[in-house]
Amino acid sequence: MTTTHDTDIIIVGAGPVGLFAVFELGLLDLRCHLVDILDMPGGQCAELYPEKPIYDIPAVPICTGQELTDRLMEQIAPFDPVFHFGQMAESLRKLDDGRWCLTTSEGTSLQAPVVVIAAGGGSFVPKRPPLDGLDQFEANGGIQYAVRKRDQLAGKHLVIAGGGDSALDWTVNLAEIAASVTLVHRRDDFRAAPDTVAKMRALVDAGKVALHIGQLKGLESDDDGHLRHVLVQQAGADAPDALAADVLLPFYGLTMKLGPIADFGLNLEENLIPVDTERFETSTPSIFAIGDINHYPGKLKLILSGFHEAALMAHAAHGIVHPDKKIRFQYTTSSSALQQKLGVA
Repeated sequence: MTTTHDTDIIIVGAGPVGLFAVFELGLLDLRCHLVDILDMPGGQCAELYPEKPIYDIPAVPICTGQELTDRLMEQIAPFDPVFHFGQMAESLRKLDDGRWCLTTSEGTSLQAPVVVIAAGGGSFVPKRPPLDGLDQFEANGGIQYAVRKRDQLAGKHLVIAGGGDSALDWTVNLAEIAASVTLVHRRDDFRAAPDTVAKMRALVDAGKVALHIGQLKGLESDDDGHLRHVLVQQAGADAPDALAADVLLPFYGLTMKLGPIADFGLNLEENLIPVDTERFETSTPSIFAIGDINHYPGKLKLILSGFHEAALMAHAAHGIVHPDKKIRFQYTTSSSALQQKLGVA
């Protein structure tokens, strides 16, 4: 069933620039719904380098990607944005009343006079293991690239592949509810947080997790087409091991693709969206692009630049949503009205 939501602004992408856009739009009393293919906010910062230090955020000498995300979420909390996580923006069409209707991969329909694309390099797509027959198991749940509902994995035999934070976090987290958990990595060296690595090794020592150092080589199904075994080739072994598995969870990271945004009817230059530098509006009126996905002369792919673009976009978007209302420019340091909105008055 299609669920329809009406709002002022649709934001595609919940990375740092998309989140800060909520703040700038909220100061102007504009309501936002955000769509993101990931199951959490933060985009690249939260998914690819949550522990990596960032040094070029103004007045913040150092913070991690996750810390930046957390602070932005705290900053926009007064404006109650609505998030639609785990959904891809699939289609966009103009309604008879002039508003846009964006439909997601989960059938969610969002309607608003303004669309803001803040999708970074595009949609994040999981890296698939180089194995035959993936489509069949992806379709029936035998291969899952993210844990959407943890409880649905209770009592199952799980094989988790990868050596980063996601792989080890879920190894530790699922060991207490799964029938078995086997972690597979190509070498006995892991990129995850040291504390998580230590917890994983403790579970291995306690016999609650099996660790296989090797490469995924194949998949075997039962008579009904469901996953039965994951084949793992260990170094020096003559034949691969057949590991019992109801679900394979490959955590090999993500690649970025423009995805369905390429079909939104926008002018594109090398998978980037050209915009003007006064409003950051695209070639299509009332569709804006901010952050790494846009392009203009002198563009710098910095979070800082995206924040600046979000501020100018917000003022332009207000004129579209409320063409009869004039903006009275105010500063948060001196405006009691803005401070009340932020809950600090």
